[in-house]
Amino acid sequence: MKIIDAHLHIFPSEPRTDAMAEKVGHINSVDHLREVYGQLDIVHGVVMGNRSLDVGFHNYPTDLFHYCVGLDSLVLDRGETIPKDLPDQVEEHLKRENCCGVKLYPGYNKIWLTDPIYQPIYELAARYDKPVAVHMGLTSYSRAYLKYSHPLVLDEAAADNHRTRFVMCHFGNPFLQEAAAVLEKNPNVSTDLSGLLEGRVDLDAYFLDRAVYAELLRGWLSYVGCWDRVMYGTDWPIVNLEEYIRYVQRLVPRAHWQKVFFDNANQIYGLGLNA
Repeated sequence: MKIIDAHLHIFPSEPRTDAMAEKVGHINSVDHLREVYGQLDIVHGVVMGNRSLDVGFHNYPTDLFHYCVGLDSLVLDRGETIPKDLPDQVEEHLKRENCCGVKLYPGYNKIWLTDPIYQPIYELAARYDKPVAVHMGLTSYSRAYLKYSHPLVLDEAAADNHRTRFVMCHFGNPFLQEAAAVLEKNPNVSTDLSGLLEGRVDLDAYFLDRAVYAELLRGWLSYVGCWDRVMYGTDWPIVNLEEYIRYVQRLVPRAHWQKVFFDNANQIYGLGLNA
């Protein structure tokens, strides 16, 4: 089965990010990813952009990756500094064939998704027919604010911008009930299952020790039943790639694997890959 990783990050080699990859049994390099992808039948990945709006910064091997231009806390200075030409800079990325969308980080920037600064971004994404992926749910450090990354905030943005397609990253974890409601209500919202684990994991022990959470996750995904809008993703480098494939396979019924692991990301992000 061919697999698309619809949510990963690529960081320059430095002690912190190198250690993140090593902790989960990987090496922080594109060459290593290419090798492991080949072993696991991962044929493509969608890089969630970080650190810079400079077009030259986002030069990824086009046979292996597309990317979403990211408006993270480094780009927007934790919401303190918004470039006046932000829409123009974003559009320069959206013009590129290998740029397949925009990534927002509202919890880290402490900016509501309904803030006027995002409206031109939504309109650009609709015009180029490329989705806006949004970090939803828990954040990686405590100084971020969860209220900005709650799924119900995405509901408001999606309802007011019905021509714009959105991706609710991380299935809004741990706000699963609200995430399911937003996905069910808004046909212009999709989701990915990235970042639900961190670090190495014994899956048999996990599904025993965290059986209640796993059943809630399975249950809400099943309740919504929108299997054509659910994508596999990892949030690499925080997880071991082989383990995460097995993890998601235990959450998603086998009948929907082809859609979740390949077809949906190919269609939603317009990757143009052969099945």
